[in-house]
Amino acid sequence: MQHPYEKLTPDMVMDAVESMGLWSDQRIFPLNSYENRVYQVGIEQGTPIIAKFYRPGRWSAGAIQEEHDFTLALAKQDISVIPPVEYAGKTLHHFDGFDFALFRRQGGYAPEIDNHDTLFRIGRNIGRLHQVGSATPFVKRRSLSLDTWAENSRNFLLNNNFLSASLLEAYSSLSADLIEKMRRIWETVDYDEIRLHGDCHIGNILWRDNLAHFVDFDDCINGPAIQDIWLMLSGDRQQQTSQLIEFIEGYEEFFEFDPTQLRLIETLRTMRMMNYAAWLARRWEDPAFPMHFPWFNTERYWSQHILELREQFATLDEPPLKLVP
Repeated sequence: MQHPYEKLTPDMVMDAVESMGLWSDQRIFPLNSYENRVYQVGIEQGTPIIAKFYRPGRWSAGAIQEEHDFTLALAKQDISVIPPVEYAGKTLHHFDGFDFALFRRQGGYAPEIDNHDTLFRIGRNIGRLHQVGSATPFVKRRSLSLDTWAENSRNFLLNNNFLSASLLEAYSSLSADLIEKMRRIWETVDYDEIRLHGDCHIGNILWRDNLAHFVDFDDCINGPAIQDIWLMLSGDRQQQTSQLIEFIEGYEEFFEFDPTQLRLIETLRTMRMMNYAAWLARRWEDPAFPMHFPWFNTERYWSQHILELREQFATLDEPPLKLVP
């Protein structure tokens, strides 16, 4: 069976862009993106534009529009995001079975997280982002939960024969125990759901002229504020504590941080690991995935995955980070 993306040829990409009244100069470059398809398209007598084609069937048009409206609201507050460009009063367009949007090109490089001034500045920006995100929740998009990221991921892998017979029982029992432990932790934290970036790692931040430009809101979601913070932290416990203090100092200039959410960091990390494995499995029929992830779905991969989950099972019992040196 042909995958939907197989018909997304360079000619179709240019035709879609030109349907917006732009004239392509025939230069088209695919950019790194697996969930969707993203291209830089040259424009005659103009600056190249970024065309993003959404994976068919993943989001409803209403959910995509909420992503767009969120980034537009952030941009109106002078927060450095890259919102979609409006054409004929719309940001979401349709062409031959694909929803797509156009974005201006933004240069930059990954921020230096080891630089505490950089962390402080990113913290300020995410604080501003959360200030806007707290005004009203998403309606069409999901909320972050154990059921969607952990339980559903576990069920998909077990029900679709991805693990070998020799590892099936180990994964089944361990993942069930992990979910039970994570649920107990999750229920101890009473948080307000706000609109989040959802996938706020350094790969989705472009640093330029001492500014952090946030890109790719494709996974924006309702959830606890800590989800947009913990991926900024790295290193041992002492290093993470130092980074966290600097980050929160900037963050709280615009939005109050609830330190009880620090209890959720390792739960969120475990959920992300489980969700990532299931994401690869769900997308395995997309020809791009076996090409770019040849190590996935091997005995070695699943053995390593189970080992990492066992380590997380122990880490979940460790005390959370604290906002003190």
